[in-house]
Amino acid sequence: MGSAFQKFCCCCCCTGDDDDEDEKQSLVQPDPLDYFTREVQKRRDEETNLWSEPGDPSHSERDDDRTLYTLLQARNKTRMGSTGYRRLSVDIEAMRDTRREVRDKWKTILENLGFTAEADSLLTVSAGGSLDRMRNAAASRALLDTLHSETSIFSSREPPPERYLFILDRLLYLDIAEDFLAKARRFYPPGYESDEEMPGLQINLPLLLARVEAMNGKGAGDEEESDREDDNLSDHS
Repeated sequence: MGSAFQKFCCCCCCTGDDDDEDEKQSLVQPDPLDYFTREVQKRRDEETNLWSEPGDPSHSERDDDRTLYTLLQARNKTRMGSTGYRRLSVDIEAMRDTRREVRDKWKTILENLGFTAEADSLLTVSAGGSLDRMRNAAASRALLDTLHSETSIFSSREPPPERYLFILDRLLYLDIAEDFLAKARRFYPPGYESDEEMPGLQINLPLLLARVEAMNGKGAGDEEESDREDDNLSDHS
């Protein structure tokens, strides 16, 4: 009897200790350093990929964002150094370069307007940006459409990236949006260094997606066989 009672009390005490430990764990706050590190990485990724719709965390609403995101995900699942990894890296950098070229055009105009020190901050758009918080959403949309149709600052084959709505909203607030538009018309008139004149810079989104899907359907053996074929070709060359 006494032995059974002692076991009962022991179990109760152990259960209580476990509950207290769980409660303590639930009260532990997340490490601020981890949060800061994640935020820094998120901003670095944003500036690297320059998502066309920064407010879309799934990166699936626009064709170009979906293509870039799919390429990045596919590369994460591919063995580093393999032929497939190298091919994906080339495609990823091609898309990033195209986006950086657009951003550089905007930076050139802003610097010409005298905003050399402020250009980078004006062009930075965080993933938390919301169209609902814009001061001049309608005017920004109209200006974006004008830039798309009356200049070569964007590709004529795709709708203009939504990220530049936030930047135009800032320029409207600073009362320099019309000056920016005038400079854009002057520096990048329609047809100037357009995709039609420079076919090597075109990004074939359907082709890239088809290539990724084909690679996802390959097994590890297929990838190794592809590597061996490339090595054989390099030996014969």
